[in-house]
Amino acid sequence: MSTSESVLDTFTGWAAMAAGEPLQRHEFSPGPLGAEDVEVAVEYCGICHSDQSMIDNEWGNARYPFVPGHEVVGTVVRLGEQTRGLKLGQRVGIGWYKGSCMHCSSCMEGSHQLCRTVKPTIVGSNGGFADRVRAHWAWAIALPDSLDPSLAGPLFCAGSTVFSPLLEFGVKPTDRVGVVGIGGLGHLALRFLNAWGCEVTAFTSSLSKQEEAQRLGAHKVVASTDSQAMKAIAGSLDFLLVTASADLDWNALLGTLNAKGRLHFVGIVPSAIPVHVFSLIPQQKSLSGSPVGSPATMASMLEFCARHGIVPQVEHFPMSQVNAAIDHLRAGKARYRVVLDASK
Repeated sequence: MSTSESVLDTFTGWAAMAAGEPLQRHEFSPGPLGAEDVEVAVEYCGICHSDQSMIDNEWGNARYPFVPGHEVVGTVVRLGEQTRGLKLGQRVGIGWYKGSCMHCSSCMEGSHQLCRTVKPTIVGSNGGFADRVRAHWAWAIALPDSLDPSLAGPLFCAGSTVFSPLLEFGVKPTDRVGVVGIGGLGHLALRFLNAWGCEVTAFTSSLSKQEEAQRLGAHKVVASTDSQAMKAIAGSLDFLLVTASADLDWNALLGTLNAKGRLHFVGIVPSAIPVHVFSLIPQQKSLSGSPVGSPATMASMLEFCARHGIVPQVEHFPMSQVNAAIDHLRAGKARYRVVLDASK
């Protein structure tokens, strides 16, 4: 087994001891290093709304003590004996998933994120609000040297989530694409789509964000609550990416799509989507959703970001002030992602 000079029997992290409780320092044993696993010394870790949901056990699958964190950037410090393609000291990122079976049909075709036994980084496991974290080697994605590691963490969750549909559904540079929601996911979608070459329309509940949306890459900004503005762009979009986590007028949004247009969800909206099939059938429109991308897609996204100089807009907090950072996120003040610095 290849190792660095430092082998820790105990990891130290920040854990919630019960649902909704503030995080506190927590030591835990990671157990033996798997033959195909890598151990990463955490340098930075983003905070995602999914971390908050798990802290509060909103989905009913949190186990306590619970160490959040799935937007990790750090350096490889240990390698299992059957790892491939990584080396000690290499800077990598780990996102929402940290492992998959590697032999099912989904994994074999490169859609590892759709594996029925895919392993989330923070569900049933300890995440990146810690000094170390482990993952299968295939899910530890090398970070290009030109990307600032202090900014890159959110790319491994939010970035992957909004980039993957561009490849999955063949979004073309000539397409007219809408983005619903200007937040942690949406601000990256605007940057990606602008660099992709699309004509980009941002949908927001308030035109007070118009200037900000244009700065991020939108060519047009439409108030989703303005029925006249929505009618004015009816039938004009090829693809509409929903990054918001709110219940909206889905029939009005479907109405903005051209023939064969697609309304695609990456935000977790709280309620069922009441859409009649006659909103879809006559012009062959589609509804769909997707998780984060595969390891290969994440690597392509990082290459794209390095080429175009795209990074998330982040606010930094010391890891030691993790509870203040979570409170900042809860209050809706994050612009647009929060990143913890593990050295502080």
